[in-house]
Amino acid sequence: MPRAVYPWREHNQYTLLVDGNRFFPAMLECIEQARHAIAIELYLVEKGACATTLMEALIQAAQRGVAVHCLLDGFGTLRMDDTHRQRLEAAGGHVRRYNPVGLTHGWRNLYRDHRKLLVVDEQIAFVGGSGATNEFWAPGEEICQWHEVMVRITGPLVADWLSLFQRQWQATCSRRAWKPQASRGRVQLPTPPTATQGLGRVAYADARQHRDIVFSLVRALIGARERIWLATPYFLPSWRVRGALRKAAKRGVDVRLILTGRHTDNPPVRFAGQRYYPRLLKAGVRIFEYQPRFSHLKMVQVDDWVSVGSCNFDYWNLRFNLEANLEAIDPTLSRSVSECFLADFQESREITLQDWYRRPWWKRAREWLWGTLDRLVLTILGKRHS
Repeated sequence: MPRAVYPWREHNQYTLLVDGNRFFPAMLECIEQARHAIAIELYLVEKGACATTLMEALIQAAQRGVAVHCLLDGFGTLRMDDTHRQRLEAAGGHVRRYNPVGLTHGWRNLYRDHRKLLVVDEQIAFVGGSGATNEFWAPGEEICQWHEVMVRITGPLVADWLSLFQRQWQATCSRRAWKPQASRGRVQLPTPPTATQGLGRVAYADARQHRDIVFSLVRALIGARERIWLATPYFLPSWRVRGALRKAAKRGVDVRLILTGRHTDNPPVRFAGQRYYPRLLKAGVRIFEYQPRFSHLKMVQVDDWVSVGSCNFDYWNLRFNLEANLEAIDPTLSRSVSECFLADFQESREITLQDWYRRPWWKRAREWLWGTLDRLVLTILGKRHS
């Protein structure tokens, strides 16, 4: 079994691919060129042109002798066309579902595999936040409904991504698939080497080991000198993250958040998270709500440190979900991430403290309602897991 916390690896290369019309064709090309093995782990797969195109590519790979291993979440694939799974298995591929949903499973149904990962021939990996639905990419359409990114990775770090996949692939066979074996004790985060480019590590979360991915973010926020730019679609951060953001802004760091606007797949979560706006704004944090479409990005840039992946850094994700993020220090990737953020700031509406105080009563009421329900849920979950 791999160590509980993955180390930093040097000599990696990264390409940031913004939106499905860029990253899906790149992923499909790698699948079509695969010669030995494909490992893919996804949360959301729904019937449609996107899923059909992806599954057909996997089926064709299996038919030409490539070892295809497909790990899918049991809830996120409820609306998947099951004939694709049957055809893939008939072609020699292997499909496993993580924690299938059951009426008698109770709390077990809350544990989900939220990772998004593709590894081809042990040489190339794609990591980010995309599922296989038409919202992320519809073949032939120029603009994707959901704004998302994936990172293409080559180099020694690919072996760690494959290791993480294999670890969960084996654990999924057990009844408690969300609790694979892991080391006990305090998490010791690895210190990055002195190199200034090509660095990367796997940061992940599961039910037994979720502190790595959070501690790493908080450490980066505390050490920020110039900027903290963070994008997330579901803004329900822990008190540690909120406190670190406020303190950074107060000491002069350029702290900006890109959150969802009216285009969202979960309005109650958006309204519940808005209760954190006033204290953040008073501390000097700048808040932007993305306007053109639903921003599904889970991306952070702290100075030159970058984190991209599946994790929203909220209580729910870190309590129940399998998550995985790429952490990297690399000037090329950092520049690409900065360009993405700058473009998104231009397409966002900045929320000021004056705007917030002037909002109508009915917006205040819905924020109070969903914020109160969110606090109630957190209290119940906290008692159950205490």
